[in-house]
Amino acid sequence: MNRIIAWLPDRVDVRLKVIAWIYLVGQIILVGTGGLVRLTSSGLGCPTWPKCTADSLVNTPEMGIHGVIEFGNRLLGVLLGIVAIVAFVAILRLRKERPDLFWLTLLAGLGIPAQAVIGGLSVLTDLNPYVVGLHFVVSIVLVALCTTFLFRLYTTPGPRMRAVPAWFAIVTHITSFVVAVTILVGILTTGSGPHAGDAKAPRNNLNPEILQHVHAIPAYVTFALTLVLVIASLRFTATKVRRYAALLLVVELVQIAVGLIQANTGLPGVLVGVHMMLAASLAAAMTAVVLSLKAPVAGNAAADATSVERGAAVA
Repeated sequence: MNRIIAWLPDRVDVRLKVIAWIYLVGQIILVGTGGLVRLTSSGLGCPTWPKCTADSLVNTPEMGIHGVIEFGNRLLGVLLGIVAIVAFVAILRLRKERPDLFWLTLLAGLGIPAQAVIGGLSVLTDLNPYVVGLHFVVSIVLVALCTTFLFRLYTTPGPRMRAVPAWFAIVTHITSFVVAVTILVGILTTGSGPHAGDAKAPRNNLNPEILQHVHAIPAYVTFALTLVLVIASLRFTATKVRRYAALLLVVELVQIAVGLIQANTGLPGVLVGVHMMLAASLAAAMTAVVLSLKAPVAGNAAADATSVERGAAVA
């Protein structure tokens, strides 16, 4: 036990950063495997919960590929639970000087069992589209939390202040709201479409063709607002804002391209799955843009402090 305690980081080092990267990437991959479950009609590949069958914790050969896919998704959730525990334990020695990291790992860690329960409810309700949609919403929240955890590891702790003009911060927050609306409407659109996770699973009885057009509206508004952010950020000395705004734009361009292709090719399962992972990546990029609005004003980040002063002067 003493050796384990001695191993725990007493400062932010490469171990914590590796854990955080695995945590974030794992959350996005989990969205992808969840999409694979839905797109291959494997949602009831394990027909019970928490066991895969009434008599087996794991899938059996008789369950075929659907059992393998569904159990694989559950297994990845368990592995992410282990990563969550490792992340929480790894920052315990830092909990007093970095309470932000402590609370982020605690909240993200609590989200893992919450996801397991919601996943179980989706199976017990025969893949009710609203329960499945809630499952995806929690995944997006966890992606945002893991992005924040990773971002904070690369940021000097201490007092922070706005590094951009006030109007830019307002536009950024409006953009984040529209991104959330885009994702939520996308969930409803998927819930009305053909990929239910099982041939007998219910749909939400909304018109998928109308929802596709409704979904496109906030998506294009997000794109327009992001263009404003990217162009405006070129004037700022806060390099993180420029970098993450550009990343957000790239994700959106790919997301729009995939969305247009899938809408005009009959919603092929592979593209729908890619679209879901891109939605999680979009949430991560948007979170990074919001977090980059402020920069440390003390500590070892002299360059960041300088950019803050210049950004405040512009405001």
